[in-house]
Amino acid sequence: MFDKLKSVETRYNDISELMAQPDVATNPSLLQQYAREQSELEAVVMAFREYKQTLHRIDETQELLNDGLEPDMRELAQEEIENLRAQRTMLEDQIKLLLLPRDANDAKDVIIEIRQGEGGDEAALFAADLYRMYQRYADLRGWKTELVGLTENGIGGFKEVVVEIHGEGAYSRFKYEGGVHRVQRVPETEARGRIHTSTATVAVLPEMEAAEVDLRDEDLRVDTFRSQGHGGQGVNTTDSAVRIVYRGGMPDEIVVTCQDGRSQIKNREKALSVLRAKLYAREQAKRQHELGESRLAQVGTGERAEKIRTYNYPQDRITDHRVTQSFSNLPGILNGDLDRIIDPLIVYDNAERLKSAGIN
Repeated sequence: MFDKLKSVETRYNDISELMAQPDVATNPSLLQQYAREQSELEAVVMAFREYKQTLHRIDETQELLNDGLEPDMRELAQEEIENLRAQRTMLEDQIKLLLLPRDANDAKDVIIEIRQGEGGDEAALFAADLYRMYQRYADLRGWKTELVGLTENGIGGFKEVVVEIHGEGAYSRFKYEGGVHRVQRVPETEARGRIHTSTATVAVLPEMEAAEVDLRDEDLRVDTFRSQGHGGQGVNTTDSAVRIVYRGGMPDEIVVTCQDGRSQIKNREKALSVLRAKLYAREQAKRQHELGESRLAQVGTGERAEKIRTYNYPQDRITDHRVTQSFSNLPGILNGDLDRIIDPLIVYDNAERLKSAGIN
């Protein structure tokens, strides 16, 4: 690890010298490139320098102890060493995380698809609850939500809902939500008070730029039609809805529909955005399968056994099965207090990545 840290620090210093060269200083594009690279290295270099300084202070204090000090000064020096050793451990942990390869998509906006799974109307109502939870969580973080498509079941539930969430780092938090969510509660329509179990599936996709995914016109079929259900009069009386069918030589078609907006052009742009995200996710899943990589959260078929999280209403408890940890105050979490669950997932994910990378 220390050899890698030294090489990172050397590169950081080399970039500083390069940026001072006249041919670089007068080339805005090259200067920006070097500045971006140095910015990416800065956090680990600063932590490494602080770590080296801490080691130096430990050695100095230990020398004072070895030289013999008065009892009162010896006690202070011993306390200082203990504090410095704790700081050393903290910096070691911080540096290990900084050395992990960053997820290139972490800073991106996100597209979330929520679908009802098993459980009929109750599953659709639960899907609507999940949508509202994510919407409130985004609001708390100051992120913007934009509805892409919605299919309702007629009693307030969502058969399917697709939403874009725009905000710095949105994907870095929401990516842990992908998978099958299970709910245990008494439905409002249950006369006998029996607890039902239902599921909803959540797919989380990073929003991709047009240049990042190659889409050929010949692989697309674009249909327009009149929006139905959700929307105002202007939406439901014009052919503004867009359905895009992608073939592209794949065994299965990908179908994306957007009918939330009044503008056919904007609906087409949104549909293409979702399609790009789906194609990217398909390629990533293929690569991970080939490399034998595992993901913390995956979307299954919606069967009850494929759960990542259970929402138990009678016991006011949410259990995340990936970290085998339970959380109380279910209403608060559904109202957007989702960091209580996401933070432990990030810690767990980082620990697994450190183990996989062999960083000790």
